[in-house]
Amino acid sequence: HVQLVESGGGSVQPGGSLRLSCLVSGYTFSSTCLGWYRQPPGKDREGLARISLGGGRPYYANAAKDRFTISQDNAKHTLDLQMSSLTPEDTAVYYCVVLNPCSLPLASVTQWGQGTQVTVS
Repeated sequence: HVQLVESGGGSVQPGGSLRLSCLVSGYTFSSTCLGWYRQPPGKDREGLARISLGGGRPYYANAAKDRFTISQDNAKHTLDLQMSSLTPEDTAVYYCVVLNPCSLPLASVTQWGQGTQVTVS
């Protein structure tokens, strides 16, 4: 049974940082492609970053470039998203996702976590 459980959301002031984590279970961790999506209030979901856990460089959408870093911990079976220089426009529900194929378009998402709220104000 596949499970994605996000944690680490909360409230932060503009300019601050936050680290999200996703505990992944039920997959062959090293052969899976995972990513992060978000949905701002009243807006569509958007892909932020993805990483193939078997290797290769991560990919970032424009909204995440230079401010967000996606990383994996194979020993802990977690996927993290380190966010810095946050602005109110980053306020959203953030989701950990499974991707197949390993790309960011919405059609590639095969599994969603429950989401974690990030509020920047």
